[in-house]
Amino acid sequence: MESAAPLILIVDDTRLDREIARDAVGDRARIETASSAEQALEILSEQRVDLLLTDLHLPGLSGLELLARVRTDHARTDVVLITAHASLDSAVQALRMGAADYLHKPIRAEELALVVHRTLERRRLQAENLHLRDLLSTVEDCRALASSLESAEIHTIALDVLLARLRRTRGAAVFHRAANLGSDDVVARGFREGELDRLRTALAADKSIDVEALGPVEVASSGPLHDALASGGLAQGRMLVVPLHGRASDGGALLVPEGDVPFGSIDLEIARLVAAQAQAALQNAERYHQAKERAFVDDVTGAYNARYLFTALDHEIRRAERYGSQLTLLFLDIDRFKLVNDSHGHLVGSRTLRRLAEVLGSCIRQVDTLARYGGDEFTVLLVDTGLETGLTIANRIRAAVASALFETRGAGSLSITVSVGVAAFPMHGRTPEELIETADKAMYRAKSLGRDRVCSASDL
Repeated sequence: MESAAPLILIVDDTRLDREIARDAVGDRARIETASSAEQALEILSEQRVDLLLTDLHLPGLSGLELLARVRTDHARTDVVLITAHASLDSAVQALRMGAADYLHKPIRAEELALVVHRTLERRRLQAENLHLRDLLSTVEDCRALASSLESAEIHTIALDVLLARLRRTRGAAVFHRAANLGSDDVVARGFREGELDRLRTALAADKSIDVEALGPVEVASSGPLHDALASGGLAQGRMLVVPLHGRASDGGALLVPEGDVPFGSIDLEIARLVAAQAQAALQNAERYHQAKERAFVDDVTGAYNARYLFTALDHEIRRAERYGSQLTLLFLDIDRFKLVNDSHGHLVGSRTLRRLAEVLGSCIRQVDTLARYGGDEFTVLLVDTGLETGLTIANRIRAAVASALFETRGAGSLSITVSVGVAAFPMHGRTPEELIETADKAMYRAKSLGRDRVCSASDL
């Protein structure tokens, strides 16, 4: 986005001097003129002026008085004083009060053009320096993103950094989590409690919002996010929309209402920088979780391994203790699996284990956890499930395995059965080790009773 040409305000009570000044500098800026300090102050109150050229002696307020008002109320405006009655004292006083330069009348076009060029160039370099410092500060603020490995935290930090760098207090982040697909979250700043509830309902519940379909960083007046907010009675007008895309399924958007202060090109550049840093953090977090996931997955079956089982069990036991919910663990072992390896070879044995994991996975919910404990032993962690329901599911699994066909090397197939032990929290154990040991003992009891059956730890 290109910036507008600088605006110069020429203040002189002599029309000829105003015209001479206009002709001297009009090719390098937009020009406004005023015949008094009072008229100049009116113009300054209505629009931002980059450079003020003013005569020292004016009717009403003097040039020095105008300079003092400008330094107090319009500090971003540079002032060059022009006078026919120059003195060293007045020049020093003007410079001490903040004037950028001091010129004598009669006005010489070449000298005035040089002073204006020098002043505007200094302003440009100062603005560029401030802009670079602002971007550097933004990068420094974004350092906190690099150490985060959670999508929710990354979006929250990015929102806080963006609001701080834009000097805004009101904004929101909407995002979905890879670990819980279809689950959306909202973080907001500057919204009242009632507004916050409506905001979360509107953004998290509206499944028509497709973050992946959002375009680049932009200040938008309409779109699906606007429609969602409007449905919750939170119409925001123009908003800065900053999409954040991870490599896989993590993603979201930062939303900052424009309010009474319009967004500028620098704001958009800062937003793009925050987005780039946040997206890099999201991708890093996704790579970490993928590596962590691979460390917890069994290579043969694609199910989780025993290491993950203990982590999941510990987490679910704590959750069950906190909310007073139930938890059931199934421990399965293939009956006479050694005969499969001996008769058909270990390649068929591995295929059988992989096929068994598929059968077991089809019998449980997405929230449950299937893990290969070791060898031909599997576990199923059933959350929010009591013993009786767990026994029902175990028998359904046992029947599904018994009726399934498993491929051999040739055109034939083989059948297998499983023995299942069932233990429930807190009835049969309060720690991961206790539950696994009790369910394992129940499984061995099922084998001792003839295999292809289910036994409860209550029968031990």
